[in-house]
Order: sequence, then structure tokens, then C-alpha cells
Amino acid sequence: QVQLVESGGGLVRPGGSLRLSCVASEYSIRYYALGWYRQAPGKQREMVATITSRDSTNYADSVKGRFTISRDNAKNTVYLQMNSLKPEDTAVYYCNLGGNKWGQGTQVTVSS
Repeated sequence: QVQLVESGGGLVRPGGSLRLSCVASEYSIRYYALGWYRQAPGKQREMVATITSRDSTNYADSVKGRFTISRDNAKNTVYLQMNSLKPEDTAVYYCNLGGNKWGQGTQVTVSS
């Protein structure tokens, strides 16, 4: 049974940066699409960024130019580099494997 464990969340001031990591255990990520999603209080979960097994990426319009998704298959890890953070980026961030496996989430709070 695959487990996805996110880390790297926290409290950051507007304009700051964070790097989220998601490690998959008991499973190789090499042949799967991966993604980062987020859910803010009172809102539906939304796609933030995805990356295919061939490293093709897709981003939500709200994060284009600020966030970068990447993967390291040797480390079974997917990353989300988040720069120029805004208060509206505050949410619980979840990683996803293959469209149907989810991590437990990591909280990102952007506030002064």
C-alpha cells in the first residue's frame, strides 16, 4: 500500500518562499503522473500543479510563474517550489499519485 508523506509546510510572510516535498513509500513513482492540490477553508480542493511521467507540467493560472513542480524518481519524491507567496495561497496542500492516491496534507499559511 503506497503512502505519500508531505512535508515543508509552515508559516511564511507574503513574498516569501517554501518548498514542499512528498515522498512515496512502498511504490515507485517513475511511471505515474504526480500532482499538488490545495484546499482552503470553506473551499473545494483545487489543482495547483501536475507533472507527467515524462516531466510535462501544468499549472493553475493563479500560480503560474510563481510555483514550480518537479520530481526525482530516484528519491521517489515530488516537489513544489513556491515563490512570491500570497495570503490567498494559504491552504492545506496535498500531493497526489496517479490520480487516486493522496497524502495527508501539509498546512501552508501566508500571513504577515
